[in-house]
Amino acid sequence: MRQDQKRTDRNKRVQDSYKQAVKITAAKPTKQSIAKTYSAIDTAAKKHVIHKNKAARLKKQVARHAQS
Repeated sequence: MRQDQKRTDRNKRVQDSYKQAVKITAAKPTKQSIAKTYSAIDTAAKKHVIHKNKAARLKKQVARHAQS
């Protein structure tokens, strides 16, 4: 049980990190915020918090939003 709780907390932090980065980039897309968002998304995918295809989809959405 304890290990499960630790993993849940760790995954939650990673998930919150990439979601917050996406929100910041959506509000004000800059090159720096986009780079940080990509990094946060890649980290979440690397740690298996999100699927790699979801990571690719999120990055595509961020890029498309930044262009408009």
